[in-house]
Amino acid sequence: MRFLKAYTSKAVAAWLDISERRVRQLRDEKVITEIRPGLYDLKTVNHQYINYLRKNNPESESAIDYNAERAKLVRAKREAQELELQLRRNEVHTTEDVEQVMTDTLVRFKTRLMAIPAKLSPILSKKKDQTEIFKLLKSAIDEVLEELSDFQTVFGYGVDNEEKHS
Repeated sequence: MRFLKAYTSKAVAAWLDISERRVRQLRDEKVITEIRPGLYDLKTVNHQYINYLRKNNPESESAIDYNAERAKLVRAKREAQELELQLRRNEVHTTEDVEQVMTDTLVRFKTRLMAIPAKLSPILSKKKDQTEIFKLLKSAIDEVLEELSDFQTVFGYGVDNEEKHS
């Protein structure tokens, strides 16, 4: 016959680092069992409490599906390698590259627009015909807009801006 050492709810609470009240709640919820009223087997209660925590904590080790986690890791590595390959092939661009190109393009566009008055004012001051003035202004604006719409110029491929418009 085996003799068990019985512990009070106070000792169980201290051992599990919970309050005595929580020990009684766990007993009432049938999470832990008494060997006699008010007395517990510490080893049994410890196992019951650990199993209770595992079952009720989705973050516990027992709840982790290692195969699913491994599959996620392999998938993430594959996607990172595919993205790296696309970057090397210039099939995709980094955010920094796109921001730099857009900034350069808009600065160039603004500069070209701001240059129109200085470029055309000496010519326009000699014109009296409003139709001719309109055509000159429209032509200058169309030229700047055409430059903006040219994909190769905008993204820095092909002929430089200075060579194209000199």
